[in-house]
Amino acid sequence: MPGAASPVPILQPGVGAVPGDHYLRATPDTVLWGRLPCASDTAVLEIASGASVTFDTVSHEGILDDQGKDPAAYFAAHGVPREQVLDDAVEIAASVSRDAMADGPHVVVGPVHVRDAHPGDLLKITVETLVPRVPYGVISNRHGKGALVGELPRGEHNVSVFAAVAERDGILHGTLPVVEGGDPVVAFPLAPFLGTMGVAVAGEQRPHSVPPGTHGGNIDINLLVEGTILYLPVQVEGALAYVGDPHFAQGDGEVALTALEASLRATLRFEVIPAAAARAAFGEVTGPLVRTPDYLVPTGMDPDLDAAMRACVRSSLALLRGRWGMDEHLGYAYLSAATDFDISQVVDIVSGVHARIREADFAGVPAVEPEPLASRPIPDGGTA
Repeated sequence: MPGAASPVPILQPGVGAVPGDHYLRATPDTVLWGRLPCASDTAVLEIASGASVTFDTVSHEGILDDQGKDPAAYFAAHGVPREQVLDDAVEIAASVSRDAMADGPHVVVGPVHVRDAHPGDLLKITVETLVPRVPYGVISNRHGKGALVGELPRGEHNVSVFAAVAERDGILHGTLPVVEGGDPVVAFPLAPFLGTMGVAVAGEQRPHSVPPGTHGGNIDINLLVEGTILYLPVQVEGALAYVGDPHFAQGDGEVALTALEASLRATLRFEVIPAAAARAAFGEVTGPLVRTPDYLVPTGMDPDLDAAMRACVRSSLALLRGRWGMDEHLGYAYLSAATDFDISQVVDIVSGVHARIREADFAGVPAVEPEPLASRPIPDGGTA
């Protein structure tokens, strides 16, 4: 990438296509760094149910303290010219406060108030487009974190690996060398997704940005690519939705600590599923539920990976019962015979497991589709 034409356009703030009904830039006034919104936070945007928002998200890699908190200088050391470093990343690193000892690393954009979203409803978030803003990213392993704590990194310093993006046969790939300083001969296809999508928690305490939970947050489920849906139980009036932690690619487990972290322009559509319609379609949904073109994906989370697995099995059984009326013992048998349980990640304090239930397996069973609330226009004076 350094010294060559960029394989992707550089999407500085305000540059390039903005397909959403609304556009939300990452600025000191629209982001939190290291914490997630709570009920007492003020929305930076208000939208009607059914509206879409294009977010400029900013990766935390390249702006953190152990990288110098100066993305222009950090990426210049890897051959990236200043015009390919995002201006909003530079501004956030220089002006947004964060307690490096107490707060998480993630930059989240929001919150967004979705009209007529009430506790007990589901917020349906459809991922419409995810566009790389730069042609590079970073994969990091830090001391005390990752799957091999105490083994890696080997030296006394944290390790952050720069990965340039290249086009191979018309497909964007992340690239790495096989030895330090070598040519980037290893290539893996990009599959962009947002590691963090969430709704605000009740109360006045902003959660740490790292552990996921019933509010969503840093769930790091790599199935959430373009064309997929995330359902989240609404916990406060207006939902107060937010996004962040953009990834270009991630393996299940995310074992080193981070994925290929890199900034994305994300367009998402937000719809409110009223509580009664949500129960009719899925039963009681108490945590994040993903829907792909092929799968319904319930989740389980716990600091203990075994407990997260058990929680995911329980969520899967509840979904089978709520959506298709399947008896528990038959659902348990089905899950054992036909469903893959994948480790979302093991590096975010709270581990995650997600199940992939094929909807085609239930094509012969009647099911109700979750009907969203009909949208109403924003009244005069709203922040549309």
